[in-house]
Amino acid sequence: MNKGKYYITTAIAYTSGKPHIGNSYEIVLADSIARFKRKEGYDVFFQTGTDEHGQKIELKAQEAGVTPKEFVDDVAGTIKGLWDLMDTSYDKFIRTTDTAHEKQVQKIFKRLYDQGDIYKGSYEGLYCTPCESFWTESQLVDGKCPDCGREVKPAKEEAYFFRMSKYADKLIEHINTHPEFIQPVSRKNEMMNNFLLPGLQDLCVSRTSFKWGIPVDFDDKHVVYVWLDALTNYITGIGYDCDGNSTEQYKKYWPADLHLIGKDIIRFHTIYWPIFLMALGEPLPKQVFGHPWLLQGDGKMSKSKGNVIYADDLVDFFGVDAVRYFVLHEMPFENDGVISWELMVERLNSDLANTLGNLVNRTISMSNKYFGGVVCDKGVTSEVDDDLKAVVTGAFDKVSAKMENLRVADAITEIFTLFKRCNKYIDETEPWVLAKDEAKKDRLSTVLYNLVEGIVIGASLLEPFMPKTAEKIASQLGASLRSFDELTEFGKYASGGKVTDKPEILFARLDVKEVVEKAEAMFAQRKAEAAAGEAGAGGEDETENEKTTETVIDIETKPEIEYGDFDKLQFQVGEIIACEEVKKSKKLLCSKVKIGSQVKQIVSGIRKYYSAEEMVGKKVMVLVNLKPATLAGVVSEGMLLCAEDAEGNLALVTPEKDMPAGAEIC
Repeated sequence: MNKGKYYITTAIAYTSGKPHIGNSYEIVLADSIARFKRKEGYDVFFQTGTDEHGQKIELKAQEAGVTPKEFVDDVAGTIKGLWDLMDTSYDKFIRTTDTAHEKQVQKIFKRLYDQGDIYKGSYEGLYCTPCESFWTESQLVDGKCPDCGREVKPAKEEAYFFRMSKYADKLIEHINTHPEFIQPVSRKNEMMNNFLLPGLQDLCVSRTSFKWGIPVDFDDKHVVYVWLDALTNYITGIGYDCDGNSTEQYKKYWPADLHLIGKDIIRFHTIYWPIFLMALGEPLPKQVFGHPWLLQGDGKMSKSKGNVIYADDLVDFFGVDAVRYFVLHEMPFENDGVISWELMVERLNSDLANTLGNLVNRTISMSNKYFGGVVCDKGVTSEVDDDLKAVVTGAFDKVSAKMENLRVADAITEIFTLFKRCNKYIDETEPWVLAKDEAKKDRLSTVLYNLVEGIVIGASLLEPFMPKTAEKIASQLGASLRSFDELTEFGKYASGGKVTDKPEILFARLDVKEVVEKAEAMFAQRKAEAAAGEAGAGGEDETENEKTTETVIDIETKPEIEYGDFDKLQFQVGEIIACEEVKKSKKLLCSKVKIGSQVKQIVSGIRKYYSAEEMVGKKVMVLVNLKPATLAGVVSEGMLLCAEDAEGNLALVTPEKDMPAGAEIC
C-alpha cells in the first residue's frame, strides 16, 4: 500500500577528514528510519552527501600539497565508502562540488540579491586577528574577544549579508503554529529563547579571505559562504531550479519530511534554512530533528593517542549489524549516548548472541532433532500460547508508535521484548520434556511452530535496523521477511515448511579482555604511525632540558583588587570527557567538562591550538561560576584557563599533579 512520499536527509558530512563513529551514527539512524518508512508503504527518497567548500579545506589541502578538489575527492570517497560499509540505503549522495549544485547556488544568490534580501556591505567593528572574527562592543568580554580572550582592533571588510530580521516574525509564527517542526522540544526552546526572541542579526553570506568556494558570479572577488551553499543541497539534490524549471522529482518530494541533524547545528537548520526558503517562496521542511551525540565512554579519544574509533574499526571487531544495533540502541532520545569496547562486547554477548542468536539456534536445532527440520502446526494449544501470540502480534503497533516519534532505541527494545518472550516460552513449554512423551508429539510440533512464527515476525520488524541479520534469520527458518501489514496476524508460516539443517551462528560470544587488548594493540600501532609521521614532517623534538634560553613576557598591569573580588571567582579542576568542533566555526571547540558530580558545557576559542580529539582526557583549570554566554550559537557555562605567549599562542593551564575533577583551586 502506497502511503505517499517521504523525503529524509542527513546533514552533509564536512570533508575535513575521516568521520569517527559519532559522525557515522547519524547515517545509520537515518537509514533505519528510511527503511522502516519503506516497509510501511511510503515512497522514500533518502539523501546524504558531503560539504566540500571553505577555508579549512583550503588550508588542509595546502598542508597536504594537493589542490582543494583533489583533497575533497579523496575524503568524499572515504565518507561514501563508510556509508556503504554500514549498509545504508541512500538514494542520492550529493557533493557540494557537483556542477549542478554549484550552478543553482549561484542562481539562488543572484535572485536573493536582486530581490533585496541580500545586500552588499561590510564587516565594520572590532576584529580579532587570530579568530578572524568581527565583534560588536556589546559582544566583547572585558573588552576582549569572547572566543579567545585576546585584544581586538577596529577593522572593516567587504561582504554580502542576508536580511535575517525581515523574516524573523514569520518564522516565529511558523514555529509556534507547527509544534512538530523542531524536535525534541528542548531544541525548539533553545532556538526561540536564545536566538529568535532576542532578535536576529543579518547574516554574512560571502567571503573574500579565501577562494575555495562557489564564486559569486556577478562579483568574483567573493565566494558564497557556507550556509547558502551547504543548506541548499536539500533542494538542489532533488532537482530544484531557481528559474522555476524544477524537476518532477522536486515537485514530488519537497518539502522534506525530516531533516536529521546533530544537535550542534540545529540553529542553522531551524533559523537560517527556513528563512532562506521563505525568501525563495518555497515550503519549509516538515520536521528538523536534532539528535544527541555519541561519546566515547572512557573520555580519552585522541588522534595523538591513536585511539579515535571509526565505524570500520568496529565492523572489523563486531560486524556491520552488531555496530548498527549498538549505535541505534544505545542512543537516548535527547541525551548523549556512550560507546566503549566493554559496552559493545556486553551488548553483543547479552542481546545479540544470547537473546537473539541463541533463540534462533535453539529453535532450529530442536526442529531438526525432533522432526527432521519440518515445522508443522498441529493445533494442540495451551493457555501459555495466547500470551506469546499477543506479545508477537502486538509488537508492530508498539514499534510503529515509537518510530512515529523517532524513538528508535525504544523501538528496538520493543522488538527484543518479543524475542525475550519467545525465550521465556521455551522455558515455559520445555520442549525437551515434551519430546520424551510420544503422546505429546503434536504439542511439541505446535510449540516449535509457534516459535518459528514468532521469530519470523520479529525478524521482519528487525529488518530496518539489522537488515542482513534479519535476512539470515528468515533464510535459516525457510521463510521470507514479511511486509508490515502481515505482522499482526499469527500463523502465516506455511505448515510443513523446513528449517535449515545447518544453522549458522548469528553472533559468536566474545571475550571482553581479548577485545580490549586487540583494540589497545591497534591504537598503539596508530600512535606509533602518527608519531613517525610527525617526525618525518620535521616536527619539533626539542625538550625542555635542551632549551638554552628562557623567554619571559611582561604584560600590562591591571588595577589592584581586594581579596573579596578574587573570592567571588570559583576555580576548580575539570576533566574533559568529550569535545567536538563547533560546526562551521574555525576557532571554537565545545567541551563537556566533568567538575565533581556535574558536567558543564564550555566553548573555547582554542581550535587553532588543540584538536577536539586531543582535548579529551585532559585535566584543566576552570572558572566555574562565569555567567553562561552563547558563542557561535552554542551555550558556554564556564571558561577554561589558558596561558598566552608573545605571539598569541595558547596553552591550557593544567594542574602539576594529578588532581580529581572538582578539586578546588585556591
